[in-house]
Amino acid sequence: MSTEIAVRQADAREVAARRDGLADVLLDCVEGGASVSFMLPMARATALRFWDEVAGGVERGERTVFLAEDGQGVVGTVQLITGLPENQPHRADVAKLLVHRRVRQGGIGRRLMLALEDAARAQGKTLLVLDTANAAAERLYEGLGWQRVGSVPAYALLPNGEPCATAFYYKQLEEEP
Repeated sequence: MSTEIAVRQADAREVAARRDGLADVLLDCVEGGASVSFMLPMARATALRFWDEVAGGVERGERTVFLAEDGQGVVGTVQLITGLPENQPHRADVAKLLVHRRVRQGGIGRRLMLALEDAARAQGKTLLVLDTANAAAERLYEGLGWQRVGSVPAYALLPNGEPCATAFYYKQLEEEP
């Protein structure tokens, strides 16, 4: 078993080809209690449909997807959402930073976020925003220089239906030289 983790950007064809592994990561995160827009019980078909929609967004140029893989397959992912209104060409949203529970605490989330930030700069983005309902993710983002704006109580639901607070963050990126 390889412990080497590769992080890279994936095109629409690769997202579609890796949809089973991406669905596994999404299901693992939701089953682990992550508030990432899905509720329990979550059907595999729901996860597969989500990744089909994401692949379509990549194909249309509305999203950029990053994958982390080890010798067993996909172990993490994050998305840069760039399909925003015309008055926000400088901005992008960060969504669905997902890391499989079997490999957490190994720096994969950090590597995914750094790759995403580099791609955002290359795309001319100077402001990124995200939200999270996870204390470990908050520590990660703050360690990467993200600024917390605040928290909204009972903003979303955990997969088990329990309300949870959501924290909002932004990061201003320096333009590429």
